[in-house]
Amino acid sequence: MRKKIITGVSIILSFLFGATGMYLLFRFMPEESTTIFRDTKNVTITETDSIYQAVDKIYDAVVVVQTYKGNQQISTGTGFVYKMDDKYGYIITNNHVVDNGDKFDILFTSEKISEATVLGKDVYADLAVLKISKENVTNVANIGKSADVRIGDTVFTIGAPVGSEYIGTVTKGIISGKDRMVSVTLANNTGDYIMNVMQTDAAINPGNSGGPLVNINGEVIGINSLKLVEEQIEGIGFSIPIDDAMEFVKKLEKGEQIVRPMLGVSLIDKTETYGLYSYGIIVDKKSPDGVVIGEVSADSPAQKAGLQKGDIITKVDDNKITSRAKLRYELYKHSVGDTIKVTYYRDGKEDSVTVKLDKELQ
Repeated sequence: MRKKIITGVSIILSFLFGATGMYLLFRFMPEESTTIFRDTKNVTITETDSIYQAVDKIYDAVVVVQTYKGNQQISTGTGFVYKMDDKYGYIITNNHVVDNGDKFDILFTSEKISEATVLGKDVYADLAVLKISKENVTNVANIGKSADVRIGDTVFTIGAPVGSEYIGTVTKGIISGKDRMVSVTLANNTGDYIMNVMQTDAAINPGNSGGPLVNINGEVIGINSLKLVEEQIEGIGFSIPIDDAMEFVKKLEKGEQIVRPMLGVSLIDKTETYGLYSYGIIVDKKSPDGVVIGEVSADSPAQKAGLQKGDIITKVDDNKITSRAKLRYELYKHSVGDTIKVTYYRDGKEDSVTVKLDKELQ
């Protein structure tokens, strides 16, 4: 009997001690442990966490460019007001945004629409300048210096990806690279020209073409022009450096045509088997890399310098030439009247000649 009483008392005491322990555990448990899911702190967004001030400086200077052929809209892109005088506002966009159009409407962030006139455009620079009545202009962009840009700098774009429905879309990124040499498709021929551009990971989509690439101070440092669109590639967009662009803009806004030098030859890449065959040219398999001259125009700079059909141009001013696009790039660094050195391969050996450049045939 005594043993049963002791066992019963032990059970009762164990229960009491257990209950007391549980009470004390919850009563004196640190407050943060019991409130971790209820106590959330408010986060204050400071100016260093936002680019809104830089965006405000340029936002209303950005426009949508709507291009028409007859009554049919054929393309949309982005542009920005970079200048204003007593009568007009002046807009920069890409040439491919307005190419082939005969009527142009400018849509502002205020939703007002103004008809525009193209003052000048250039296919190789991929730039165009338009003018509009100043009455709808509420802001003018500040132009910065692309020469001051460093890899890793914060940048953003403003544009109308996909179309006017998304006017004023802002995307942010960094400068991912400078002096990128990118092949450009012209007149349905792949790799006809090479552009020197800046690379950014800020999202650039169809409709952003012609829009500004802007630094953290709200200054335009580039004009968005190209994007790698292969499905497996993301975050690679390209912008024309503003320093380069403004050299062309000064002429285009005056209606002046961009005059480029020419050699006066037709060119064939060494890998274009059919092209070589059509000109009746057989290339020595041991010949160096370069571009092949298909024919030489009469009284051209090339003919005057002694270049001939079948010659392989390997260098221009000691810069290696590997394609027609690269030759055009090196050639268009120069002006009409300049003299360049052309290295060529003929009959198993290399030689060089000086060529005085003339105007490009129009």
